[in-house]
Amino acid sequence: MALADVLLAPMGLLALLALLPVVLLYLVKPDPARRDLPTLRFLVGGERDAETRPRLARLRRNLLLVLQVLALVALALALAAPYVTVPASSTVEQTVLVVDGSASMGTETDGATRFARALDAARADVTGTTSLVVAGGESRVVLRRGGSAAARRALDDLRVTDAPGDLRSALSQAAAIADADARIVVYSDFADDSAWDDAVTSARARGLAVDLRQFGGGGDANVGIVGRTFSGRNVTVTVKSYAEATVERSVTLGDQRRTLTLAPGDVRSTTFTVPGGGGTVALTPGDAFPTDDAVPVAAPADPTVDVLLLTNDPDEYLTTALSVNDEVALTVERPPTAVEGTYDVVIYDALRPERLLAGNVQVGHETLARGGGVVVRAQTDDMPVESYGDLLIVSPDGTARNPTLAPSAESELTRGLSFPPPERYLTGSLREGRTLVATSDGTPLVAIAERGPGRVLYDGYLPDASAFKYDYEYPVFWKRAVAHLAGRESLAASNRETGTRLAFEAPTTVGTPTGTVNATSVRLDEAGYYTVGDRRYGAALTSESESAVATTPLAARSGDDAAPPTRVERSPVPRPLTGYVAFAALLCCLLELAYLRREGDL
Repeated sequence: MALADVLLAPMGLLALLALLPVVLLYLVKPDPARRDLPTLRFLVGGERDAETRPRLARLRRNLLLVLQVLALVALALALAAPYVTVPASSTVEQTVLVVDGSASMGTETDGATRFARALDAARADVTGTTSLVVAGGESRVVLRRGGSAAARRALDDLRVTDAPGDLRSALSQAAAIADADARIVVYSDFADDSAWDDAVTSARARGLAVDLRQFGGGGDANVGIVGRTFSGRNVTVTVKSYAEATVERSVTLGDQRRTLTLAPGDVRSTTFTVPGGGGTVALTPGDAFPTDDAVPVAAPADPTVDVLLLTNDPDEYLTTALSVNDEVALTVERPPTAVEGTYDVVIYDALRPERLLAGNVQVGHETLARGGGVVVRAQTDDMPVESYGDLLIVSPDGTARNPTLAPSAESELTRGLSFPPPERYLTGSLREGRTLVATSDGTPLVAIAERGPGRVLYDGYLPDASAFKYDYEYPVFWKRAVAHLAGRESLAASNRETGTRLAFEAPTTVGTPTGTVNATSVRLDEAGYYTVGDRRYGAALTSESESAVATTPLAARSGDDAAPPTRVERSPVPRPLTGYVAFAALLCCLLELAYLRREGDL
């Protein structure tokens, strides 16, 4: 065997030449001097001892030499750096655990979820230096270079989410925090349709060891809700079957029920009217993946927006735009008349100053105080500016004709709508709030202002001097305006996908399915309801890729779907033994000192 196969620095063996002077010193050691003893008894006794223990005496004479030779040999070997060849995995100092916490890992099999089995395996792989990355609604680093106890505590705190996962991002984060000799271990069902295999290939190209541990089983007969859309007060849910045989499922929302028969791979849709306060669309019977069997739907307790129109000359285009909205209950009153009841939105239009009562204006102030909305529409004939008071957020000062319009401001009220220039309009300036649609000279045509918990809208389009009322977008604008003024979000805005976030301008108290938090941003990781003040949001998993929970073993994938090898062994590496040999040399030196002390030479 060549020296290079066992020594990193064979030239260090030249230190063995130090043995020559040591051996020579022992060879030229002078004979003992002879002396006459006065007493023969001691001499005879010594000869007797020598005769009875000759081997022990010889050993004692040579022990010091042996210890010195061993110390020099060990020192020479230490300088030569001996080593043994070991697998690269045995030299890893840092382990990076990547745990898939996406919804599909909640699939149940043999009395446990995939996620629970993945955590058990991860605990067994914890090392002295461990980092932990979780792939859930958002991939995040939970622990960086922690000890084994900290790693196990972090694993105990993990929970599977109800959100789609992004395993590719989690692998990229793991590679970014890994040391050059680290090992990355991934625990997943690998149902994620992101290009996670590209991230594995990239990490291995950097020389990192990446092990893939797959946790499948269960879910072969899954049927789930994979989509939902909203239109007015209706919700349409889409159901897909992943079973290998024809199945029958009941879909319910409140007291509404539909029965669907689905062949393998079938996709069917059904529509429900969302009741006041919302409810849960449920799929029965359930299966091994319960997350996609229920979809929470949030809705206002009172789905109807009560609108009061105060006018002395009703605008048929406005009343039609409001009446075609299924969510609006319209009441038209002609002042002077006392107003009874409470309303979510009050609209002032085409009013004669002498007929507008103080009580009619007070209704607007009370509506704002309850968190509702007020609309004041422009008019050229005797507009009761003084009576409106601060309900009118524009100060009119005349009229003008044929303006050009400035670009509309970004707003949910104006998004995607085209506002035509009017033939004639009121000129003026904005008192408060912000302008959404304006002429090129800065006159507001549509403006909005916050007033305490309520909202005020100014509509500067004169009914008899604008073609906007003929536009098909006119009812769309009023539908948005009424919902905004009443503080009602659309069903689509009130219902989100898991994995998304609710964001706020300031720290806000949010009730979640598992407790209350106070933050500027809340991630919707769990399916269920989230409450913010008097508003409620629903979060649900509707992901076709997550519902496809039946897994194919990585080794069985082929063609374009072929997965990278679950494990790639790196070339064996040398493990130096220098420390052990140096310790042996030190031990020999200590034994030599102990021997000299025992003989009385120290």
